[in-house]
Amino acid sequence: MKNKVQMPLKGMIAVVTGAESGIGQAIAAEFARLGAIIAINYYKDKAAAAKTLKMVRDNGSSANLYQADVSDYMQVQQLYRKVMKELGSPYILVNSAGINSTGIYAVDMDIESFDRTIKTDLYGTFYHCKEFIAIRKAAGGKGKIVNISSIHEDVAHPGGAAYCASKGGVRNLTRVLALEVASLKINVNSIGPGMILTPMNQKVMDDPKALKEAAKHIPLDRAGTPEEVAKLAAYLVSDDASYATGQTFFLDGGLKINIGQGA
Repeated sequence: MKNKVQMPLKGMIAVVTGAESGIGQAIAAEFARLGAIIAINYYKDKAAAAKTLKMVRDNGSSANLYQADVSDYMQVQQLYRKVMKELGSPYILVNSAGINSTGIYAVDMDIESFDRTIKTDLYGTFYHCKEFIAIRKAAGGKGKIVNISSIHEDVAHPGGAAYCASKGGVRNLTRVLALEVASLKINVNSIGPGMILTPMNQKVMDDPKALKEAAKHIPLDRAGTPEEVAKLAAYLVSDDASYATGQTFFLDGGLKINIGQGA
């Protein structure tokens, strides 16, 4: 007799931002495998979002597509109105949408680039959390929020003024929200990935020599995969993690603690 597949998220509605690629896509697929119904929030690439939709369905669950720019509060509000109408009250939120570092030093960075990164990575997370928490509060509480941060919420690097500032903001937003909604029994945590093989790192992925060189700085000597981040996210939204809140869980092969070695 075959063992039944455990579905700890069965019937739960999960909003996943940035779900058209990379970490967000992997999380949507993993949550679907565990029984969740997915609200796939994508920015512009509908074809990529449709691929996520297929992955969700292939994993035995259902999903709807929701186009919205997370940096636009009105669009985020509209997204939740549609989710409530079409799927019901979301129980899980994963904020995965984001813009990577530009590599441009602050003195040379144009204001529009800085603003766009902050608005997407930090404001977008805030907007979604604000709407989600209001819905959960009206529903009597309980729920799970996972914000995808980065090791760069702690580790600064030249050329990352906007990105590092936004992720540092996500770290403290996560902590504040965890305190504010603890009485509602809503858990709020972050995941801080290191180098993950996603489109954000496409340049290195396309160059085996550069990838091998980058891996030298990682104690486990390799980059991570979106699926590994998805497994951690699945744990954080499960009942097994009901006592975890206000934390960043780093997933980086030891990269963060390797800073300063050889000094």
